[in-house]
Amino acid sequence: MDANRGPILFRCDGTQERGWEPLYQCLALAAALQRRRRGTHFFSYLDPLSLATVINRGNNDWAPAENMIGSDRDLDATLAQVRRHDAAAVVVAGEGITADYLAALRETGTLVVAFDSTAGIKFECDLVVNPLLAPGRKPYRVGPGCQRLLGSRYALCRGVFRRQRTIRATEPPAPFRALVAMGDDDFAGDAVTRTQQLLATGKVAKVSVAARTHHPRYDELLDLADHSKGTVEVLTETKELMTRLVRIHFAVTAGDMWGPELSVVGIPQLVISQTQRHGANGKKMDDEGVATYLGDSAAVGAEQLGEAVAALLDDPMERKGMTRCARNLFDGRGPDRIVNGMEVMLHSPVRLRRAGVLPATLPFRAAA
Repeated sequence: MDANRGPILFRCDGTQERGWEPLYQCLALAAALQRRRRGTHFFSYLDPLSLATVINRGNNDWAPAENMIGSDRDLDATLAQVRRHDAAAVVVAGEGITADYLAALRETGTLVVAFDSTAGIKFECDLVVNPLLAPGRKPYRVGPGCQRLLGSRYALCRGVFRRQRTIRATEPPAPFRALVAMGDDDFAGDAVTRTQQLLATGKVAKVSVAARTHHPRYDELLDLADHSKGTVEVLTETKELMTRLVRIHFAVTAGDMWGPELSVVGIPQLVISQTQRHGANGKKMDDEGVATYLGDSAAVGAEQLGEAVAALLDDPMERKGMTRCARNLFDGRGPDRIVNGMEVMLHSPVRLRRAGVLPATLPFRAAA
């Protein structure tokens, strides 16, 4: 039996203050790890606490963290979890991570993987992953032995998007339908505002809004849908989203991980960012021809959005070009590639020797 076939520990939080994106990134990777028969354990500080059911629904174990990620007291608790589960690897995602934090985890001998799209620290870990298009390789400072997995080949994608890729081979017929997917965080509450602005253009017959139940303006979205006479719907469940992806003509996104996922399906996008790192990703998506980046949320008004929608819907060749570029750039296999990289590193001779699976030196074989 492989002595290194241990579980994977995820250290990530999901709160309104710091956002929920790191949690959902880890959930996407955990699903790919489970396909390789790896146990997955989450150690997370959650707000609201109902997010624990989302973690458990994905067949993951969850233990509550008492401190936010990156703090001194959190480091001791995380180290205890690593020892408790005898984790083969620990995946860290979220703000507050420091080089010392990663180095302390690495000293346990477990494989340390960091999710990051800011390149703001030196990564004293084994593997750093950027599931977005920006920044590229150059800004990342890494310690000895650290590998980098960056770019479109490692974009996280949930199974619901991969399954719809083959179904939406061609653009659906009119009337035009739009999807508003402002991400797992939506700090500015743009989902409500952009939905109202899309309806005001007169170009869109129906708007579907993808929003979690913990969205800061979720109740407003429900009220908007109730009074829209069927022109607005709110999607919270994966099954609902599956049936809509093949019917929409374009999406308004925020440049987060939803952008690459929708690109896997081949859906044209208008990107309105809310953070600097998502803005950099939106610009890169524009450069690659998979989306049109309109700018930061505070600088994009109803008139600018209306002009962009009209230009996109009046030009079928532009939409076809975006679809083709998006499907060529993103294939939806990012999680599997990340898992392959982790497995290769976990089964390297050096790491197996440290775990005691291989002898320190090979026995001498005398010549016949």
